[in-house]
Amino acid sequence: MQSTRTSRGPDLSLYEVSRRFGGIQAVDNVSLEIAAGCLVALVGLSGSGKSTLLKMINRLIEPDSGKILIAGDDVTTTDPHIVRRKIGYVFQNIGLFPHMTIGCNIAIGLELAGEDGRVDRVMELLDLVELPQEMASRMPDQLSGGQQQRVGVARALATRPKLMLMDEPFGALDPVTRDSLGTQYKALHEKLGLTTIIVTHDMAEALYLADRILVMEDGQIKADATPAELLSGQAGDEAEALVAIPRAQAKYFHDLGHDPDQNQSEQP
Repeated sequence: MQSTRTSRGPDLSLYEVSRRFGGIQAVDNVSLEIAAGCLVALVGLSGSGKSTLLKMINRLIEPDSGKILIAGDDVTTTDPHIVRRKIGYVFQNIGLFPHMTIGCNIAIGLELAGEDGRVDRVMELLDLVELPQEMASRMPDQLSGGQQQRVGVARALATRPKLMLMDEPFGALDPVTRDSLGTQYKALHEKLGLTTIIVTHDMAEALYLADRILVMEDGQIKADATPAELLSGQAGDEAEALVAIPRAQAKYFHDLGHDPDQNQSEQP
């Protein structure tokens, strides 16, 4: 997918990366290349290894073997804290600190990095994720699930990372809010010139958001295709099983002459 952006996120390379937990081979000799600026969805059934693979990129989990390069730099030879400062990480349970205001939650990475101008940056980030600036003084339990997830995205973007890792970021939200936030994140990805990897169990979400979809099974990448290739049945049996339901849904709404996204609006 070509882009006219002048500044894009880093490219990412994995070479023969593996991780075992006891008798379980969670990730099995995975090699792949992700181009700068791509939005890649990593899909698969529970236990397929997709979250483990994601967490090895920012060293929340250490690989048993293999190399992971971000913009040519081997993350396995770099201090984990330095690696993580350059990567935004968003996950399903959000993980906001309940005893801290929204502004303090967003600014936590900036504070740890000793950056000045944190208040201005928090206001800028609230604008970016389309939340009112007055929310900076609220506590997490005063926000809806959708608003809290926006705060999670703002916090991940605070230190201006160019690589974003997202682990089931919208899975706990209702369908309308999930679709709305997915659309808005895709726009942010384009606007900020990010490289994004999003783990999801929802193939419909992957088909809508991603430039490229990786299908994992038994710790291996079994399919690597564009959404169009997946929908046309060109990506193999593993991918075909995952895409069957969204294809059937799309056909159903097409036959009805109805757009399922029509008349939807975000419920905060």
